[in-house]
Amino acid sequence: MARSAASSRGILLSVAYDGRPFAGFARQRDQRTVSGELLGALRAIDPAIREIRGASRTDAGVHARDQRVAFDTAAPLPPRGWVLATARHLPDEIVIRRAAVVRVGYSPRFESLRKRYRYLVLRDLVRDPFLIRRAWRVEGLTDDAIERARAETPAAKGTHDFAAFRTSADERTSTVRTLYGLELSLDPADPRLVRIDVEGNAFLHNMVRILVGTLMDVARGYLAPGAIARALASLDRRDAGITAPPDGLYLEHIHLRDNGQDPWPTGPSGGSSEGDAAPEDTPSTGDAAPAEPGAETDAAGEASARPGADAGDEASVRPGAGAPLLPDR
Repeated sequence: MARSAASSRGILLSVAYDGRPFAGFARQRDQRTVSGELLGALRAIDPAIREIRGASRTDAGVHARDQRVAFDTAAPLPPRGWVLATARHLPDEIVIRRAAVVRVGYSPRFESLRKRYRYLVLRDLVRDPFLIRRAWRVEGLTDDAIERARAETPAAKGTHDFAAFRTSADERTSTVRTLYGLELSLDPADPRLVRIDVEGNAFLHNMVRILVGTLMDVARGYLAPGAIARALASLDRRDAGITAPPDGLYLEHIHLRDNGQDPWPTGPSGGSSEGDAAPEDTPSTGDAAPAEPGAETDAAGEASARPGADAGDEASVRPGAGAPLLPDR
């Protein structure tokens, strides 16, 4: 007996994943992606599921603690059932942390009020095998260097045109975004780790990674202090810093207008919903840039000469800086 369309409902998931094995969140032909694995697991429960709708398209190698994903289904499964039943069909690197009931057609991308990212920088002279492709190892980050980077952050906060902080592949006409926070702190459990927290209403392609790269370039003296302010004023990509590798970037939380009903699990073990009622009811301008398959995967090790270079989006060699900065692999 065919299931009635009237019985359909939406399910909203909070998904965490280790981005290292994947070519990004969005499905791509002949590539292993987070959404491809997730859709396969959901279809193992309900083959009639046609699509999943993600809130943010993370690049290859980028991690997430609270990606939001929605889909429509007529299967009579409660939120608890979706969390537990899909677990056996997902790889170890992907976990559904929470499920809730939402309306049919619910799209977390258009329900998003703000997003919070964290970038981890490892200041260590040698590699840490437990942090490879989980943090960007940068040498020479003294306490004074970190203070130079921290002094840059106030210029980025507020509403600005961030055209200088996007890749050339991002062709959106509107580049005005609002940053509610850009903070640097040391991890109290491991002071080798510098935590860079960025929160805003929406982001351009690689905007967070270019902001981080600019902070690190100022910290190490590759760019003069005031680099963020200069790039915001000029709107020129060449005035900003390098594109930091994806390894240290984590999508921490997405604040939504509607987190759904009957969530499971509730409390600390579930996907965080605390604080989703953002003070500014600012609609997302949509940070999922139109991209062809593979377009979101930066080759962070490809270097271009800085003087006179095109407005590129890859890691660049600073004059006199030596070899290009590569992800710590």
